Amino acid sequence: MKRRFEIDAETLPDLPGMMLVTVEALKDLGGSATIQELDEKVIELEGVTEAEQAFTMPRDENRTRVNYYLAWARTYLKRGDALNNSKRGVWALTETGAAILDLSGTQAIYDQVTQEERERARLKRLAAKKADADRGEVIEVMAEDGPADEEDWKSALLAVLAKMTPDGFERLAQRLLREAGFTKVEVRGKSGDGGIDGVGVLRVNLVSFQVYFQCKRWKGSVGAKEIRDFRGALQGRADKGLFITTGHFTSQASDEATRDGAIAIDLIDGDRLCELLKENRLGVATEMIERVQIEANWFEGI
Repeated sequence: MKRRFEIDAETLPDLPGMMLVTVEALKDLGGSATIQELDEKVIELEGVTEAEQAFTMPRDENRTRVNYYLAWARTYLKRGDALNNSKRGVWALTETGAAILDLSGTQAIYDQVTQEERERARLKRLAAKKADADRGEVIEVMAEDGPADEEDWKSALLAVLAKMTPDGFERLAQRLLREAGFTKVEVRGKSGDGGIDGVGVLRVNLVSFQVYFQCKRWKGSVGAKEIRDFRGALQGRADKGLFITTGHFTSQASDEATRDGAIAIDLIDGDRLCELLKENRLGVATEMIERVQIEANWFEGI
C-alpha cells in the first residue's frame, strides 16, 4: 500500500495525508483512542520505521517529528469538527469524521483551517494597529500557536530535565516512585549494572512486587533494542521492570515491552513523566489566573 505521508529530517510531511490516516486509525480502534494508541496505530498502518520515528524537531530534540505532526493532524481535524477529545486525553471520531472516506475529505478541512488562520492573522494585525492608535485601550487576542495537545510547559520542563546530572535524574526518579507508592526505593548510581539504575517495592493490596527500573535522559526515541537490553538485565531478578525516559518510545519498543512470554516492562516517556511531576507537584507549580479581556466593539454598539 502506498504511504500517505513521508517522514524525514528535512521536509514537511503531507498534513492532509496524516489527517486521513489518523481518521482510518481511529476507525480501526473502534472510534476512540488515547494519543499513544492513536499514534502507534498510525505508525503501524503507514509502516513508519524506527529510524523515521527517531527524527526530532530542529529546535526541540525532545519532540519527534512524527508525533509533532500527528498532533497537528489531530488539531486540524478537531478544528474541522471531525474529532473531539476529553479531559482525559481520549480522542474520538464525530459523525463528520466517520464520514471521511478519502483524501478529499481531509484536504477540505485542511483548506478550511488554513483559510481561518490567514483571516485570524489579518484580524490580529488590525487589532494591533488599533491598539497602537487607541492608547489606554487594552485588547487581547487569543491565538493557538501550536497543536492543542502539545503544551509548551512540557517542552520547557524537558529542557530543564535534560540539564540535570545523571545522578540527579536518578534521585528525581527515586522521589517520583516514592510519591507513587513505592517503598524501599534504592538508587544504585555508579554501582548499577546491566542498565539497572535502581529497585523498589510496590505493594498492591496483599501482594508486593520488586520492580527494577532504568531512568535515562534521552533525546529522540528509545527503540526496541534498548528494551531488549534492559529485559536481559532483569532475567532471574524480577518479574517486572520500569523504563523511565525524557524521550519517546517507538511503536516497536512498546510492542517489545509487552511481548507475550517475556518479562513485562512498563514505559514512562517524556510526556507522561511531565504529567506525573505535575500531578505530584515535584518542581511544577500550577495556578489559576483571572484573565480580563476588553471587547472594544461592544462599547461602540451602545
